[in-house]
Amino acid sequence: MLGRSIMQIEALRRPFSVDEYDRMVEVGILGKEDRVELIEGEILEMSPIGDRHAACVDRAAVLLLPRLVGESIVRIQGPIRLGDYSKPQPDLILLRYDKGFFAARGPVTRDAHLVLEVSDSSLRYDRGPKLRVYASHGVHEVWIEDLTTDTLLVFRDPAGNAYRTELTFKPGDSICPQAFPQLVLSVSSLLNLDLEE
Repeated sequence: MLGRSIMQIEALRRPFSVDEYDRMVEVGILGKEDRVELIEGEILEMSPIGDRHAACVDRAAVLLLPRLVGESIVRIQGPIRLGDYSKPQPDLILLRYDKGFFAARGPVTRDAHLVLEVSDSSLRYDRGPKLRVYASHGVHEVWIEDLTTDTLLVFRDPAGNAYRTELTFKPGDSICPQAFPQLVLSVSSLLNLDLEE
């Protein structure tokens, strides 16, 4: 049949909601061994965690936990709901203190004082799409430990899908979260570079 057009079938993509994503976890479609997160309706596989990455997350927890008892919950590699279509799992979140530890409902944007990401192979993703999601949902402060350059990137004052304030800290510098100005931390310690301690 001359003149008949060939119809191309394109894959239909639709975003998953947080509720649908949570249901996939509940029924076992997604399990604990699946290192995934929901970003703007897409279920994305997370990068594997290397030894230094894990050490930096552990070090941040050790530095923060004892100093914030009763003031903040330090959540390690746990989820936070950002709107209806995003549920990232940052390496660490400082959450407002909740006596029930968010058992009745998971934390949402307004509960986050600070999000910390440790980045090596995932730096482009963490500084790009993931950071835009944090900004667009109003996460007040994001720290990215850039293990490729041994720097701490600090993002504050969300506006639209970006941050108005971007700061870079190096080993030897000190930093404190905006929500806890009394909590002065060594960047070298956060980056796990002061191994003699």
